[in-house]
Amino acid sequence: MKCHSVAALWSPSPPSHHITAVAATPAALFTGAADGTVLHWPLPPSPPFCPRPSSLLCAHAAAITALCPLPSPASLLVSCTAGVISLFSASAPLRCLRRRSLPPWAGSPSLVALLPTTSSSASSNPRVAILCHPHDDGHAHRHVSALVVVDARTLTVLHTAFLGALSVSLPRAIALTVCSDDNAVSVVLADAQGRAQMVPVVEGAAVEGDSPRRLSVSSLSSFASAEAPDGTVEAVALSDDGKVVALVLKTSCLLKCVVEGSVLGEVSLANTSLCKEEETGVKGCLSGGFFLHGGEWGGPHSEDGTVVRSLVLWSSNGGAMVYKVAVGTPPLFGCEAVCKIPGISSEQGEMPVVQYCQMGNCLIRMESRPYKIGGSLFWKPFISIWSMDQLDLSIAMNTESPPLSKVLGEGSLQGEEFRSELSNSLPNSDNGVEISSQMCSAYINGSGKHGRTVSSSMVLSEDSYAPYAIVYGFHNGDIEVIRFLNLLPAAQFGSGGVYPHISERFFLGHKGAILCLAAHHMHAHSDSRSFRRALISGSLDCTIRVWDLDGGSLLSVMHHHVAAVKQIILPPASTHQPWDDCFVSVGEDGLVALVSLQTMRVERMFPGHSCYPSMVAWDGVKGYIACLCRSLHSCNDVGSILYIWDVKTGARDRIIRGTTSQSVFEHFCRGISKNSVTGGILGGTTSASSLLVPILKGTQSPANRNGMNISSIPTNHHNAADSIALSVSAAHDVKGKTPAPVDRDNSAYSSGKSGSAQITNKRRKYPIKCSCPYPGIASLRFDLTAIMSAQGMSNSNSDRQLRDHLCGDANKETMPPGALNNTSGILEMDSPSRESLEGQLLRFSLCFLHLWDVDCELDKLLVDEMQVCKPEGCHIATGVVGDRGSFTVMFPGKEATLEIWKSSAEFCAMRSLSIVSLAQRMITLSRSCTNAGSALAAFYTRHFAEKVPDIKPPSLQLLVSFWQHPSEHVRMAARSLFHCSAPHSVPLPLRVQRNKIPDHLSLSDHMDKLIPEMQSASVSSYGQFKVDDENLDRDDDDTSQISSWLESFENQEWLSWIGGTSQDAVASNIIVAAAFVVWYPSIVKVKLAKLVVNQLIKLVMSMNDRYSSTAAELLAEGMESTWKICLGTDITHFLSDVLFQIECLSSAPSSNVIYKTAVAVTMRESLVGTLLPSLAMADIMGFFGVIESQIWATSSDSPVHVVSLKTLIRVLRGSPKALAPYLDKAISYILHTMDPSNLIMRKACIISSMMALREIARVFPMVALNESMTRLAVGDAIGEIHSATIRVYDIESVTKIRILDACGPPGLPSFLKGPSDTTTTILITALSFSPDGEGLVAFSENGLMIRWWSLGSAWWERLSRSLSPIQCTKLIYVPPWEGFSPNSARLSIISNILGHDKHQNSESKTRELDEADNLKLLLHNLDLSYRLHWVGGKTIKLTRHDQDLGTFQL
Repeated sequence: MKCHSVAALWSPSPPSHHITAVAATPAALFTGAADGTVLHWPLPPSPPFCPRPSSLLCAHAAAITALCPLPSPASLLVSCTAGVISLFSASAPLRCLRRRSLPPWAGSPSLVALLPTTSSSASSNPRVAILCHPHDDGHAHRHVSALVVVDARTLTVLHTAFLGALSVSLPRAIALTVCSDDNAVSVVLADAQGRAQMVPVVEGAAVEGDSPRRLSVSSLSSFASAEAPDGTVEAVALSDDGKVVALVLKTSCLLKCVVEGSVLGEVSLANTSLCKEEETGVKGCLSGGFFLHGGEWGGPHSEDGTVVRSLVLWSSNGGAMVYKVAVGTPPLFGCEAVCKIPGISSEQGEMPVVQYCQMGNCLIRMESRPYKIGGSLFWKPFISIWSMDQLDLSIAMNTESPPLSKVLGEGSLQGEEFRSELSNSLPNSDNGVEISSQMCSAYINGSGKHGRTVSSSMVLSEDSYAPYAIVYGFHNGDIEVIRFLNLLPAAQFGSGGVYPHISERFFLGHKGAILCLAAHHMHAHSDSRSFRRALISGSLDCTIRVWDLDGGSLLSVMHHHVAAVKQIILPPASTHQPWDDCFVSVGEDGLVALVSLQTMRVERMFPGHSCYPSMVAWDGVKGYIACLCRSLHSCNDVGSILYIWDVKTGARDRIIRGTTSQSVFEHFCRGISKNSVTGGILGGTTSASSLLVPILKGTQSPANRNGMNISSIPTNHHNAADSIALSVSAAHDVKGKTPAPVDRDNSAYSSGKSGSAQITNKRRKYPIKCSCPYPGIASLRFDLTAIMSAQGMSNSNSDRQLRDHLCGDANKETMPPGALNNTSGILEMDSPSRESLEGQLLRFSLCFLHLWDVDCELDKLLVDEMQVCKPEGCHIATGVVGDRGSFTVMFPGKEATLEIWKSSAEFCAMRSLSIVSLAQRMITLSRSCTNAGSALAAFYTRHFAEKVPDIKPPSLQLLVSFWQHPSEHVRMAARSLFHCSAPHSVPLPLRVQRNKIPDHLSLSDHMDKLIPEMQSASVSSYGQFKVDDENLDRDDDDTSQISSWLESFENQEWLSWIGGTSQDAVASNIIVAAAFVVWYPSIVKVKLAKLVVNQLIKLVMSMNDRYSSTAAELLAEGMESTWKICLGTDITHFLSDVLFQIECLSSAPSSNVIYKTAVAVTMRESLVGTLLPSLAMADIMGFFGVIESQIWATSSDSPVHVVSLKTLIRVLRGSPKALAPYLDKAISYILHTMDPSNLIMRKACIISSMMALREIARVFPMVALNESMTRLAVGDAIGEIHSATIRVYDIESVTKIRILDACGPPGLPSFLKGPSDTTTTILITALSFSPDGEGLVAFSENGLMIRWWSLGSAWWERLSRSLSPIQCTKLIYVPPWEGFSPNSARLSIISNILGHDKHQNSESKTRELDEADNLKLLLHNLDLSYRLHWVGGKTIKLTRHDQDLGTFQL
């Protein structure tokens, strides 16, 4: 099970957001931008609105083309120009559920429409129609377009509705139409000339070529006279029914009939405020429009056939007008302005880019306001919400213009989440004024530090066990390294160091924006080279600079590009020398160059690309570089070309054109060896977006260079190509500025020479992985499983690396005296450095995962005791992991983080589970952290809900999926969280319905009112029958609801959090229901136990590696109290099935299921150690019947026999009294497994059999073994008083050699009776062999008698010749001791003699005990604490609970 927690690091400046697509739901607004980001703006249910973004959806690296909300469950479909589509849940935390790539032949998606659900649809999932086509690139020929139908839940292409050249030009609008006759769905596409083409959506077949019917072909000249000479169409809109198309021109809007192609009418706005010339001299013009839908805006029909539609038109100045257009029988046409939204006043600079969308009766205006910093253009979004039904009528009383809409709220991106806003230091940034880069370079005085905007970023972590720094490249050319973790705080900051500590370093010299960054650790040794780690930066100024990352000096400046440098690619894993110390630079000039860091020269140049290679991959083993020049504006042969270059010769190997190029490029990427640290195809640490990597399906790691196949290592699709997985070796930093490099001799980057080291590194689980999906945003993903598997890490390697670094560092710093003389490295330093790497990793994780500023006392305790503090220097936010490398990160601020706690049960479960597990692990590592760790665990299990009452309870199904986690701390945390949240999170179908007492009535008043109602209800028999019928119907309904809930598996969002399947959903439901039955039976329905027990048994027998062990534990725990009654006689059959399952698990696995061996061992331990003993104790007779039959039904060497013996031992330890009546059966079975005639069984079971005999002799005092372990004596514990015997066995021959008579003494037979005149009573209480083995002594509490058998030295020989009962040699009566009570339930002959059983006899007169009740009473009174100890040769001492009761001479 995956358990990932994400922490996001935001730069001090907010990101740029140029809106390209919008979508609104009743609860939120979504805006997509040109850089691929999608912002979520939550909205309250009613005004006033104050829209502010709460989360950033990270799944795309290209411009967003469409946002499509989907119903039930609410979700959002996103598409971008790169051909990637993604599905996000529309409710917090807006996790990415699916991320897929469209087929290369489909092209780039441009328009998306939700298809209506039809009865003929094979799937219940919603479907969407996606139009994919190339943008118009100016060529005269027509391009191939595709209309594909995609399952909106799985994002799989169901079928292709159209593939070919459209009859119309580039479509600008899409709509759906449904035929009233056969409910056939068709997609209507309209171009800029008003021409439309209808494409029927037929399942199962695609329509080829131009066969779809083109409804109208009309030229632009027919209506161009009403517009400017060029007749430019700004926008196209289609009505919801697809019958009317609106062509938005500069000053008017033409409405055309789709079917006939005729002009229905024109809406002129030439004299309105939308198109008037402003004071700045800029004349406004229309820029967009759409038809309103829903309610009164959706086009109602009148009696005369007139259809009234509502149309929104907006201008480039931000103003908009809402018109109601009436269209009837031609030439009937009329329009009326309903309301108006004022434009945006701009004093100077560029106007914002404006878009509108509808949300019910409101219009939302989205403005993308431009501003410049250092020559770069940025965009700031601004949202305003306007009402269409709340109008300001006073303004339009004396004018001809329509009334103004009322603004309901405004908001923007910059808020309190970015305390250092641009507007503080740059007051005119919103008005398009360019800000000097000199202001941004004034970092020394701090005046312009917060005014810089990040253009590139990456996280440094490949050489340490945890991320230690983040590198920011700014648009003004500065580079800043911020270190947020100091692994040795005491070395520099003295005692009491707290981390993460912030320190900074700057690299200055670039004259343009930093577009790409990379950090490389040198592999080869060189005496002439002083640097060990290099920082490489590419800039907008066309230069590449190489820096000494440790020393901070500039090493080289390269000028081989004539355009901006946009990518730097490091060598992947297993790259051969000397290419392992090189990097590849990619520029906008189309040049790809190979540069050596050893020689600081360009070694290879690969020119001649048709355009900028947007995707470049380097295969270091085979020695090839693949460059994909994929134009997002064309999908023809010219626009998509793949170039493959030979690195060794520098020659171009081949060129692949067309849509095949992308498929070949993906195949090329599959063959690249994964980086041993990053897990991606790109080597080292770079700033390349993790979303640029191709979405590969089912990839496996190829064989490495030494021939070792590592395909058994699973591929994690969540790992992006530049995800930086953290290696186990740590690099300590003494000064907080210069991270120490890893020892080269132990480095995993040894150019493939040490293959075994590489394979070992590949098999490591790196607990923290980092990526930068967008500039200025870094995500740290914490893998709980990998963190918990890091137990016992040693610091020895790191200590040696630290000493080597401190002695060899060129920039020596002041060190504490004696710091380098200590052979143990850091052990002399103060806390928290005096700990293992595991402890440092746990503290680092808690720094970023803990929710700060909610409980101040807890925060102070963490800082003081655990040395954990809130990170500083960058804004920290939370996030969640999505599908295939996607993320959703919240904006900084406690409010946004609490919002996700309040809305997502899955997030609450995952984050609480991670923190509680880490806290419990910290307690085991350090005693000084006990108080802080306990307080932290208590906060997330109980106190958090008290502090914030409206947070969501954790998802119970998600928690139970971690009950079998490999880490004990995770298992404990999952169970603790389950128990704390279970009483408040009972699923509705399982919850018992209780009558709630009104608040104004006390409990006594309620009972006084309820009792008369019950009495009156019982008077009428008819009413009683009616109630019974209602209860019967209700029971049937409850049964149906419970069964449906137990078998439900659809729409289980928590499954995607852990990578589960539908089987996991059903299994978790069964586990949750069973847990409620066992632990909380009073709050669930009574019939739940009967409905879930069979499902629970099936889950045990299904061998599910995640849930079967848990199901076995629940069956065992509730067997005596619940399941025993439900199962009845089926326990015996279940026992047989379990033993058969154990035999199957114990068989040798085949070669192809070796990975299941650990699962089989875990399951076997659960069945043997937990379930079987509980089943045996529930039905002991059935247990003995089953295990005795297994002797003949299975082979002699079957593991079932050993398992049966071990189960018998556990029953002895767990419930010995219940086994007392069946001692003979237990002894007989044990001796049968030791039969010398069956040597195979004896050899397999001898050890377990002797253990069982010793355990029986230890637990039952009426069973004795002699000191030489050759003789066994077994007395009757409970039985008939006239047939009490003691059997003596020879263990070597496994035979019964004599029977000793232990009946009552002569003359007193009538007194040896139990209650109710029964003769079944407690017989032999204790046995003991004499030290010489020639005698046997027995004590009976019933009668207080001690018997002694002594036959001299030849006793055993005489016994072996005859099995007739032998009378005792001596009989001694034991006097009652102090505290002995004959009036108790004990059956004593003394109580009969003294007449103290009057009370007992009086009870027997009132009721007669049957045989079963008498047996239960006897077992209850059976005392197993008596012991006989030999003091001397002929002296015996009787004890009870180790208390001396007397000494007797024999």
